[in-house]
Amino acid sequence: MKKMWMVCLLVALPAAGVAWSQGGSTEKTVAALENQWLQGQKANNPDLVAPLLADKITVTDADGKVTDRAATLEFYKKTKWTSAEYTDVKVTVFGDTAIATGGFNGTGTDAMGKPFDDHERWTDTWVKMPSGKWQCVASQTSKISM
Repeated sequence: MKKMWMVCLLVALPAAGVAWSQGGSTEKTVAALENQWLQGQKANNPDLVAPLLADKITVTDADGKVTDRAATLEFYKKTKWTSAEYTDVKVTVFGDTAIATGGFNGTGTDAMGKPFDDHERWTDTWVKMPSGKWQCVASQTSKISM
């Protein structure tokens, strides 16, 4: 029985390696989309973020508020970042779904003109749409205490 298990493992390992190496381009694609999102924040340009968000996206912010696509884009229009950076970005792919995680540090002013200095962890869920385009369908952030 052990011998049979070892044979199965030896046959399966090369196939798993091929699947992993083919998935590398998807990880890079999603990481590039995350970078586009960051660039939209840095440039205070929600038009860079808009094509990344699925029509039915659910966004949960660090305070627990849940918003849809329209409210999220409105937030980006009213928020002005003076700095924004991602740290520790990781992307894991599961077929036509990818989970991206990372850290965010940003400063600026919110919609009310109040200054902020945010330190957060985020998780974004990306789905490859029927058109072949990757879009974020869910995003969640959590504050990091400093």
